[in-house]
Amino acid sequence: MAQARTGNHVRVNFTGKLDDGTIFATSINDEPIEFTMGDNEVLPAIEDAVEGMEPGETKSIRIAAEDAFGLRREDLVQEIPKASLPQDMDVEVGQQLWVDEMDEEPITVSVVDVSDATVTIDANHPLAGEDLIFDLEVVDVP
Repeated sequence: MAQARTGNHVRVNFTGKLDDGTIFATSINDEPIEFTMGDNEVLPAIEDAVEGMEPGETKSIRIAAEDAFGLRREDLVQEIPKASLPQDMDVEVGQQLWVDEMDEEPITVSVVDVSDATVTIDANHPLAGEDLIFDLEVVDVP
C-alpha cells in the first residue's frame, strides 16, 4: 500500500473537535478533503500527522491553539463608527464582512456587537485561542 509522502495527493476523512467535544467541522457523510502533501493546503500539524499513513489508517491528534489558528488577539477587535459603513448596509451580530486592507488581501471579520453609533468587528479566526482535536482517516493515496 502507498504511504502518504511529500508530493502525494491524498484524500482524508476528518472530524475536528474542541476540547469539550463540540464538532466544528467534519467530512463524515460528505466528501473527504483532498490536498497535496507539502503544498501547505492544510494545517501543518495535519500534514505532519498524515505523513507515512496508509489508506484505511486512522489517527487522532491534538493541536495547540498557537499551532492551529493562533492565540486570540484583542487588538483584532475594533469598534468602528456605523457611519463609516455604506449607508444602505444593515449589519447584525454574527454577520461576516469583507474588509479591504490597503495594499493587502481583503480579510473576513465577524460582527460581534452593533449599537446605534458603532459596530464592533473581530478579525480573529473563529477558532483562534482554541486547542483542536482532529480524528483523521486516510482514504486514498493515489
